[in-house]
Amino acid sequence: MLNQNQTPLLDTLEVCAKRPHAPFYTPGHKRGQGISQSLTDVLGKAVFRADLPELAELDNLFAPSGVIQQAQQLAAQAFGASQTWFLVNGSTCGIEAAILATCGTGDKIILPRNVHSSAIAGLILSGAIPIFVHPEYDPLLDIAHSITPKAVQAALQQHPDAKAVLMVYPTYYGVCGNVKAIASLLRSAQNASLLASLAHQYNIPLIVDEAHGAHFAFHPQLPTPALAAGADLSVQSIHKVLGALTQASMLHVQGNRIDIDRVSKALQLVQSTSPSYLLLASLDAARQQMALYGKELMSRTLELAQEARTRISQIPGLSVLEIPLDEESPGFVALDKTRLTVTVSGLGLTGFEAEEILNDKLGVTAEFSSLQHLTFIISLGNNQKDIEQLVQAFIILSQEYRKTPSSVYSLLMRRGKELFSITEKNIHISPREAFFAATETLPLKESSERTCAEIICPYPPGIPILMPGEIISPFTLEYLQNIQELGGFISGCADTSLRTLKVVKNRPSD
Repeated sequence: MLNQNQTPLLDTLEVCAKRPHAPFYTPGHKRGQGISQSLTDVLGKAVFRADLPELAELDNLFAPSGVIQQAQQLAAQAFGASQTWFLVNGSTCGIEAAILATCGTGDKIILPRNVHSSAIAGLILSGAIPIFVHPEYDPLLDIAHSITPKAVQAALQQHPDAKAVLMVYPTYYGVCGNVKAIASLLRSAQNASLLASLAHQYNIPLIVDEAHGAHFAFHPQLPTPALAAGADLSVQSIHKVLGALTQASMLHVQGNRIDIDRVSKALQLVQSTSPSYLLLASLDAARQQMALYGKELMSRTLELAQEARTRISQIPGLSVLEIPLDEESPGFVALDKTRLTVTVSGLGLTGFEAEEILNDKLGVTAEFSSLQHLTFIISLGNNQKDIEQLVQAFIILSQEYRKTPSSVYSLLMRRGKELFSITEKNIHISPREAFFAATETLPLKESSERTCAEIICPYPPGIPILMPGEIISPFTLEYLQNIQELGGFISGCADTSLRTLKVVKNRPSD
């Protein structure tokens, strides 16, 4: 049993930062001596003494045998993995590495249509062919939930040669899929995720994008962690909901369906060869904090979140996302209660408008906005004052900023379901082939029915509406324009004004 009080990487970094010596190595600022005064005015000087390279004492991220290895072993124990890798390029590189480790060119991977753009990047890098499964969809709230076991089973039966299954758990809204429904479907796999078992019938791994679920392992009132539910590989953004620095994430593996060596090699392709020890040490410290005090910290966080939910749900014109109680929902049976989604459409506002008002006039900044909603992450870093400011801001929003929805808003309310109901996206060529193909830039209207060469998505949450290799439909173009007209931000396209799109050049045979 390892001692979770220890922080081997952080302790060694502190020793190296304090050791007097003449530095003739990178980075060029030489432990803060050459840092711009304007930067030290903002950040102070102490942090730069610890901005060190891979000194002998600090181990090597790609071949750890010292303090990084010790820190990763402690993390594996704390998060319930057999092996853990520290990530300095965010969960993005973890998802990319997971796909690279399990799929090669032409291999099929089953995944939800509402994946993060990092999964599309993984398809491009690996050459894998996506078999998309549409998650359960709430047409009233215009929210995609989790994929259902029935849909995954159908995909596996149609594509028994698939090399892996990838799912998002939880979604950006904190929604987790229905493990019980999968258990009923399969009548097996007691005390384990039956989505994992579904994939295991075909002896292929279950990969979980658990970027927003790093805290699940530390409180019984939170959803079951993906690994404890039977996943083979999980990628977690420790910075998103815990106490690590931005970009600091982890990749966890258990069992024998994942080739450990391929994971390590894949990570070398997608991670920096000059990893930040500030990020690595923050992972070590965040793990120790949760291992020792996680339940206490999450109890307080859940109490604050519950207070916010209760008080905001009582404000006229507002509602909060909750687990459906009136009917069974195979795509939504658990909710991360630290994730607060507030529906503002009852005020006649779009989520984009409400976000702007809260941020610019009321001193409250949401995690992200969508057509009808605002979503907030309540974490161990929030306090009672934050919750009070959030509640009061919504009271003012309800009292002073009501309006009549625009005609465009009403149109999108009707057409969101139609967009999502397209069950088969027309993948004309593989994402990799489209990404590397010869392209041309066309006016938006002329791009209809052509093969997309870009990843186009409202961000956050970074879920692509168009991706390389996909046929561009007139309906999708109109939807993107309407989202932009209402204040949404479209990312991924070379032309941020969305007047033009890059498409694959037609070949003579096309």
